[in-house]
Amino acid sequence: MKVKVVCRKLYDYIRYDLKEIAFPSSLPDPPHIKKRRKLTWHERFLVLKEASRLYAASWVRDIGPDLRPNDYKKDDETEGKPNGDKSRAKVTEPSTLEDIAVAARGGMDTLRPALQRLYMTRASAYRDALKSFIEGYQEGIQQVMEKKEDSSKPQQDSSAKKNST
Repeated sequence: MKVKVVCRKLYDYIRYDLKEIAFPSSLPDPPHIKKRRKLTWHERFLVLKEASRLYAASWVRDIGPDLRPNDYKKDDETEGKPNGDKSRAKVTEPSTLEDIAVAARGGMDTLRPALQRLYMTRASAYRDALKSFIEGYQEGIQQVMEKKEDSSKPQQDSSAKKNST
């Protein structure tokens, strides 16, 4: 082979084949896929700005209507009503699950007190339930004992009357 042909084949191998081996191109899109246009620099900036605003808003404890608009529709409905109806609206505290979810987002430092609060609440509820059960059980025993005493007294009275006659 001539040197010129060998150089050209080596050049083509480096230019096309080696490039494909080192950095393989992805498969082409199927024919039914329509490519979206590329965003302009201004549009990219607006997307980045909105994404960073939402990310910063997600770190706040009260997320607000920006991230959860469906949760705040009820508040919007009460705004159109007279002031008397507003005062009747119930202020709801976050549920235990929501509280733990928000605490988990904050990391271990905020999660530990929330879990301790949950366990203490459940322990106090269990203790109160056990205490009320014991009180009810003792009252039930006292009632049964009083009934036995009441029923045994007439028998004793009747047997004492028989013996005296």
